[in-house]
Amino acid sequence: MIVLGIESSCDETAAALVRDGNRILSSVVASQEEVHHPYGGVVPELASRRHLESILPVMRQTLSQAGVGLADIDGVAATRGPGLIGSLLVGFSFAKALAFALEVPWVGVNHLEGHIHALFLEAQPPPCPFIALIASGGHTGLYFVSSPMSMELLGQTRDDAAGEAFDKVAKMLSLGYPGGVVIDRIARQGDPERIRFPRPFMEKSSRDFSFSGIKTAVGRYLREHPDSCPGHVADIAAGFQEAVVDVLVYKLIRAAHSKGCLRVALAGGVAANSRLRERLVRDAGAEQMEVYLPSLQLCGDNAAMVAALGYRLLAAGRRGRLEDDVFSRSG
Repeated sequence: MIVLGIESSCDETAAALVRDGNRILSSVVASQEEVHHPYGGVVPELASRRHLESILPVMRQTLSQAGVGLADIDGVAATRGPGLIGSLLVGFSFAKALAFALEVPWVGVNHLEGHIHALFLEAQPPPCPFIALIASGGHTGLYFVSSPMSMELLGQTRDDAAGEAFDKVAKMLSLGYPGGVVIDRIARQGDPERIRFPRPFMEKSSRDFSFSGIKTAVGRYLREHPDSCPGHVADIAAGFQEAVVDVLVYKLIRAAHSKGCLRVALAGGVAANSRLRERLVRDAGAEQMEVYLPSLQLCGDNAAMVAALGYRLLAAGRRGRLEDDVFSRSG
């Protein structure tokens, strides 16, 4: 079965073709970075307008790369949520209309579950069960994955997501957008121990996250040190990043221990962070745990993960309805 995946939950317009849920035939992602860069973050109205412009060319490029035609598509999957409503509506409505015209089954998928399914597209996917940390611009959560179709939410952010904190701190430091990428790069030039920001563990026994406090701490430091030199900015970035990574790695490993599970994995855009990947391999390895990391191209929002999850849902008999709608938050 060849499934066409459509992803438009935030600021990337993406389409992909995946065969049998594990073989990527083509994957195209159209970034909107230049649109939102001047604002230091995603502007929802601009994002949805760009999706309208990009969705058809992206799908055509996806078909061309795979060397298949519309008649070869056996099913369609599209992100239903969570995400920006205006952005979601573009891809979701397009997918419904296309499936209706092609007379093929279609299904809406959960964006967060899709990130976990990106791991199943790897040459060596994690055996179930495992604990997955999803960290992205809009979401941070821990999941116990007992099977590809069964995921239990163990904990999530109570305020800012990890990726959101990266973007906001990057804006404070006038580093540009997207913040995660630039902080990762600049932090390599700084000393993570020179400025120690608070670790927002909340209760150490809790599986939930909170990153608004560390963002506030960085803002306070900048107000108290207004004449920070460029080299000092690298130290600030490194100190901030180390604090976030400390919390993410600690809570992931602790959750794995609580479930008696010796496999951990990363998913989502922040999974591309080099320090997070390095620390998880080191710290989880010291606990005799197996670590599974997604390829960099499968960390951020993409449609291959949507198609992979869509394949499993369609194979299980799930079908979308014309009256189905998108949603901004997980229930």
